[in-house]
Amino acid sequence: MENNLENHFQHFAGIDWGSAQHRVCLIDRQGKVIQQRWFEHSGSGLAELAAWLPRRANQPPQSLAVAIEVPHGAIVETLLERGFPVFSINPRQLDRFRDRFSPAGAKDDSRDAQVLADSLRTDMHCFHPVRLDEPAMIRLRELSRLEDQIGEEFRRAANRLREQWHRFFPQLLQLVGAADEPWLWTLFEMAPDPASAARLTPAKIQRILTQHRIRRVQPAQILATLKTPPLCLAPGAAEAAAEHALLLLPHLRLLHQQRTHIARRVQTLLDEMAAHTGSQPDTAPDTQPQEHRDAAILLSLPGLGRKVAATMLSEAAQAIAERDYHALRSYSGAAPITQQSGKKKIVLMRRACNQRLRNALYYWAQKSTLNDPTSHNHYAQLRARGKSHGCALRIMAGRWLKILIAMLKSCTLFDKNQRASPALQAA
Repeated sequence: MENNLENHFQHFAGIDWGSAQHRVCLIDRQGKVIQQRWFEHSGSGLAELAAWLPRRANQPPQSLAVAIEVPHGAIVETLLERGFPVFSINPRQLDRFRDRFSPAGAKDDSRDAQVLADSLRTDMHCFHPVRLDEPAMIRLRELSRLEDQIGEEFRRAANRLREQWHRFFPQLLQLVGAADEPWLWTLFEMAPDPASAARLTPAKIQRILTQHRIRRVQPAQILATLKTPPLCLAPGAAEAAAEHALLLLPHLRLLHQQRTHIARRVQTLLDEMAAHTGSQPDTAPDTQPQEHRDAAILLSLPGLGRKVAATMLSEAAQAIAERDYHALRSYSGAAPITQQSGKKKIVLMRRACNQRLRNALYYWAQKSTLNDPTSHNHYAQLRARGKSHGCALRIMAGRWLKILIAMLKSCTLFDKNQRASPALQAA
């Protein structure tokens, strides 16, 4: 039985996107191919595509559904801006639909475009409607992803520095094991070898600590560590490693500066989005964008800080906007996978999910056990029942998502005194 959404569309288009060209297949309601064409990936090419589809189908854009694998990009945004309903599908699902047309596994651009269009015609429930986010949400997504990318580059560069220090100057790693703190870089530049480091005075070390606002260690402790006997290396090995390490420092400082700058931008953007709703987001729910109300609600939850809030809002924007608990739970990897055949039944962790969202949800659940007494007690109960650490946190994450969706639907901030305890205490 067709649903109301399928009955609305008279034509279907499938787009096999590419870096330079896009293959487009247009079919009618009976599955007959009307025409296939190539379109260049350029401003004029995408404009021609948006004009060609309704002209060739002799229908307005609202009556023509478009299927594509990627839910983002210039081609998707162009079509949405022109009024076309756009639907995306997971590439693995599309691979299964391809077997309808070629059981032998044949694959080409024209066939993929037709598979997309025909699958949307017959199995629209397997596709996800694509929506345009507001500009602030698009910016938040880009900044959040860039922060993670810069963080990965920073960790790789810090690991390279640590490797060089381990070769000839392991005393520094006794002070900071990860080699990722700027005050230690300054100390190393002042004394790039064990011999010169042992000659440092407490006053010079204190100046470095004061400059970087470090109070957890004292100059005497640092000097005692630096004066320990150095490694015995081949002539020239220490000098080469020191030169290598010194060349890494400008890159590390740049990445550290960029990461700090992006973190401030993300925090400022979140504050601006939350500030639009005031202290009570339920006072005027229809006067502000939905994403702004959602930001205030998310930030009120315990254990959910800047990075987790930015990731949740940007990576799960559609599920949060639709208040879809099951989609959010599956997309974040909190929902398990059940494999059953005969008498055999196995429940496994979901691997096919958004990895950034999974990491954010895992971190949120872990932090909530430290910031929320009810979560701490529930986690202890799960571990006492034999659940592993990861399994217990996934269960906690699922409960937090249920609370989040309830808060979003009622448009209220988190209040530990009004929270229904059974929502977190249920097994």
